[in-house]
Amino acid sequence: EDQSGTVTQFDMKDVESVGLVKFDFLGLRTLTVIEKALQTINALRQKEGLECIEIGSIPMDDAKTFSLLQSSQTHAVFQLESRGMRDLIKRLRPDCFDDIVALVALFRPGPLQSGMVDTFIERKHGGDSVQIDFLHPDLEPVLANTYGVILYQEQVMQTAQILAGYSLGQADILRRAMGKKNASGMAEQRDIFVHGAIKNGVEEKTAAHIFGLMEKFAEYGFNKSHSAAYALLAYQTAWLKAHYPEALMASVLSSDMEFTDKLKLHHRECKAMGLELRAPNVNESVTYFAVEGKGKIGYGLGALKGLGKQAADAIVAEREAGGPYTDLHDFCTRIDSQKVNKRAVESLIKAGGLDHVGGNRPSLLADLPIAMGSAEQHARAQAAGQDDMFGTAVSVPPPARASMLPKWSPRKLYLHEYEALGLFLSGHPFDQYRADVPYICTGSIGSVLGGMQKPAKGTDSWRGGKDVTLAGLVTDMRKRGNRVTMFLDDGHERVELTMFSEAYQEYRHLLEEHACRIISGKIRFDEFIDGWRVSVKEVKDIDRVIEQKASKLVIHWLAQDGAEINSKELRTILEPFRPGRCDVSLFYRSQDAQAKVQLGGAWRVRPSGELREKLAETIGIHAFKFGYEKQLSNR
Repeated sequence: EDQSGTVTQFDMKDVESVGLVKFDFLGLRTLTVIEKALQTINALRQKEGLECIEIGSIPMDDAKTFSLLQSSQTHAVFQLESRGMRDLIKRLRPDCFDDIVALVALFRPGPLQSGMVDTFIERKHGGDSVQIDFLHPDLEPVLANTYGVILYQEQVMQTAQILAGYSLGQADILRRAMGKKNASGMAEQRDIFVHGAIKNGVEEKTAAHIFGLMEKFAEYGFNKSHSAAYALLAYQTAWLKAHYPEALMASVLSSDMEFTDKLKLHHRECKAMGLELRAPNVNESVTYFAVEGKGKIGYGLGALKGLGKQAADAIVAEREAGGPYTDLHDFCTRIDSQKVNKRAVESLIKAGGLDHVGGNRPSLLADLPIAMGSAEQHARAQAAGQDDMFGTAVSVPPPARASMLPKWSPRKLYLHEYEALGLFLSGHPFDQYRADVPYICTGSIGSVLGGMQKPAKGTDSWRGGKDVTLAGLVTDMRKRGNRVTMFLDDGHERVELTMFSEAYQEYRHLLEEHACRIISGKIRFDEFIDGWRVSVKEVKDIDRVIEQKASKLVIHWLAQDGAEINSKELRTILEPFRPGRCDVSLFYRSQDAQAKVQLGGAWRVRPSGELREKLAETIGIHAFKFGYEKQLSNR
């Protein structure tokens, strides 16, 4: 910046042809992720009086890192995240840095389709029972790390140097001739190689065979220096994930906080790792995701929809200057409404960012127009320089809070969080149905996918299929030609669904975004998406299915809990759903006693979705459950 100079631009091939050295520079977000993670780690280590970590000095044979890699838990590990790569890692089981370098080079269409990958893995794990052919004794030092497989371009060049006496320049010409598949050039290089090898005492037949192999593998040959550079970043991110998971995931979340779809995947990984992603809090959170203790990551205010980095910076700056916010009125009075508008504050409330300044979320939303109006009046008075008779600035009294509104039901709370964050944070709408799954489905999505076996390579993966019935939240619907695709998500796992036009038209009235549904169809492995997909034949409303199948309702009445209910309140909840076929039992527990009470037949209810919603809103989703006469699955 602020510098001038002459800049010229030439085509890369022209530059190379006149003898200049050509460099390719690639900007990687991962470098920033590593740097930010290290800043967090070293700040904490300095507080503890520990030495700072230099990423270039970490041990390259760390057992914990390789254990993580071998488990295929490689989300957020550079270059090793994809489903296909994780499958390759499971087979190859890397146990040294050279294996990671090889992974990067092997995971490409050429090696995967040529059988090179299978040969590499068989030789690595074959032990003494597998005879490794190094083609010529002099080539063992060149091919030892890749078990006799010519994998890198540098190996082709070294082979030409060792066996045929090529200079470095000549070896590079050979490499380029192979890469360009120049027939006349390759014929010339074959003669040069064979004659050179014969001069060095190699048999002509052996030399011709080795050149043929070099020619074949050069089609897939990868630059080892490039692979090693990527492998180093892969190892460093794996090491950080193994030893400082909170810092790495906070950095990864921050780097992708503008991309909601990526935040969803990172949140899922945090849960799998046992990390708690904590709700935003205007008195604690900062603009970016941050480590808030062992196993805890604080949500970045800048990731909230409708808020953004500028507004988040303003909230944090005012808190640091004037202290914690005391209530909604104090918050609205102190922030700049030009930077933090009404929509931004609504997003904060829905996400739980103002939970700690009093009132539940619906009450805060109801009070917001009054609070913002009062704050604007206060700002105008200050701008006009209004003083009282003693020259003291007039203070606007805080508005009276509206009456306390009932709290949202869990489902409504989760959906409002999704609206503000783009993901379900404090819970998932399907949580309240999780206990019902064994009685209405084949199993949970995770258990069904875990029990499926991926078909062998080259087989018709779409033939046959297995009948399944699954339940979850319908998300991400898209129309593609004569098909509609979507995902079924139960909060723990998700599976892709596909519906052809006829089936979609029949059930489209049930396919609302974020509706909990039961689907039936055939599950098959789809090589195109490299994962499992269900071809849907039938869709049902989960509440209607439960209403038909549930035979009893058990309510846990916890007298010592703040969410306790009394008999009048219980009557009010159950009355609208009588009569029905579902017996009702009360399991009462206090600090001193517990008892189970079976209500009479007159109190049988319809186990409808409306009753479930009312119970969840009043006593919570874990304080009741429906019972069934028959279980469909063991999971």
